[in-house]
Amino acid sequence: MDFIQISLFLALLLAAAIPMGRYLERAFALERTRMDKVFGGVEQALYKVSGIRTGDMNWKQYVVALLASNLAMAAICYLILRLQGILPGNPAGIGAMEPLLAFNTVTSFLTNTNLQHYSGETGLSYLSQMAVIMYLMFTTPATGIAAVMAFMRGVTGQSSLGNFYVDLVRAHTRLLIPLAVVVTLVLVSQGVPQTLEPAATAHTLEGVEQQIARGPVASLVAIKHLGTNGGGFFGVNSSHPFENPTPFTNVLEMLSMFVIPAALPIAFGHMAKSSKQGWILFAAMGLMFLAFLTMAYISETNGNPALAKAGLSQEMGSMEGKEVRFGIVQSALFTAVTIAATTGTVNNMHDTLTPLGGLVPLAQMMLNCVFGGDGVGMVNILMYALLAVFLAGLMVGRTPEFLGRKIEAKEMKLIALTLLVHPLIILAPSAVALATGMGSTAISNPGFHGISQVVYEFTSSAANNGSGFEGLGDNTPFWNISTGLVMLFGRYISIITMVAVAGSLLRKTPVPVTLGTLQTDSSVFLLILLATVLIVGALTFFPVVALGPVAEWLTIR
Repeated sequence: MDFIQISLFLALLLAAAIPMGRYLERAFALERTRMDKVFGGVEQALYKVSGIRTGDMNWKQYVVALLASNLAMAAICYLILRLQGILPGNPAGIGAMEPLLAFNTVTSFLTNTNLQHYSGETGLSYLSQMAVIMYLMFTTPATGIAAVMAFMRGVTGQSSLGNFYVDLVRAHTRLLIPLAVVVTLVLVSQGVPQTLEPAATAHTLEGVEQQIARGPVASLVAIKHLGTNGGGFFGVNSSHPFENPTPFTNVLEMLSMFVIPAALPIAFGHMAKSSKQGWILFAAMGLMFLAFLTMAYISETNGNPALAKAGLSQEMGSMEGKEVRFGIVQSALFTAVTIAATTGTVNNMHDTLTPLGGLVPLAQMMLNCVFGGDGVGMVNILMYALLAVFLAGLMVGRTPEFLGRKIEAKEMKLIALTLLVHPLIILAPSAVALATGMGSTAISNPGFHGISQVVYEFTSSAANNGSGFEGLGDNTPFWNISTGLVMLFGRYISIITMVAVAGSLLRKTPVPVTLGTLQTDSSVFLLILLATVLIVGALTFFPVVALGPVAEWLTIR
């Protein structure tokens, strides 16, 4: 039965991703398409009202437009959080968010991370939930989608990188808003609240008055998954029955967060005029995902060996921190999916996973290319593809080429910088937190698991994921500042460098394919790509993984 559940979900995902991939390629095409007849009128009106010039941009103009718009979003949202106590839309009378927590919150949602150092139902007013959280849940994945489209245009040799503002608008009008409306309505039909009424008052059997938090939950839950955001309306996220009430909504939320990331490699194949090229990338990410899913499922199904030694039955697996209505299979599948899509929403507490089960989300974020979120994962797997082509070219003594364009020193320097930044912004602050004691007071479980808690927090921030080992007490000045900076570096350095790579490739004269050209749409390249990801990406983090989840696993066996 477990195998059937997983197989059915994967079949549904594939059935949705294939047409979505074709749709994405058409929706963001540089030439006119039939979609312009449907969406063009609204978009042209938005361009006119906003004063947007729709001409092509070079890579520098594209990056400047992206950064400037994101900076403006951050400033507006920070002011709302600091003033929410005196602003309308606050029936619960929640006060202003303190400065460092507001910085962390805005940074988190601006970078599509959605790491939460606050509890949604008690920390934010309805206005803040809508005008800050939901607003950024639309605009930041749209930013990521715009960036990946520019990158794919450069890699595939389109006429230009496009225009950031046009891509940003299209990501809303042609993708996120229509899908969010549909998913919201389905969630409401399943019992997810969607109201501006204040908390409901209930009287318990003991005669105690209880306040039940509610609000515009369904609309937030819809975009948090479609936009691979992850931040929950409630503190316990998608394990809360108001966010995820039934097994059907559990599957719907997994499909929502996974369909766009899974469709991007297929869209890339259409843009490259080679469907095989897209399927090779899809297969590489898919094989890694299946390996991680298998590991999570087996680890959680087998339960905790230490409890088994103590005489406690593990027949039902490790159910600690999991909802009974979902069980092991839906919890393990949700864990693998939410991290693969860098969403970070959770329907079980990752801090209570078995050591090897907890290693799965940690390792997926460290690689940061197992499908990834709306844009970032596709950029990263293409980065590894370019690196694989370069390394293979060195081994055979040829100038490496990818889709008819030479990969040279300039591109490799930018790729190397991106590859080095990711582990640096994870391992360096983790070492500071553990060595100086500044972060040790937040650790709820000292020892090997405490190391995992600290490393997980910074890995989640660097990968713009947002999930956490929630046993960590992270609402402190140290964690708010450090993770805020890591989220900014993890988001924008890679976007800047990879759009620069796209701009560099686009300017190059295409070279003809010869007998010596490495075929990047073959099973041989698939193996080379996987080896590059595992050797370059995975081995970097092996020592810290050995000190955390692996060591913890060995101590309980």
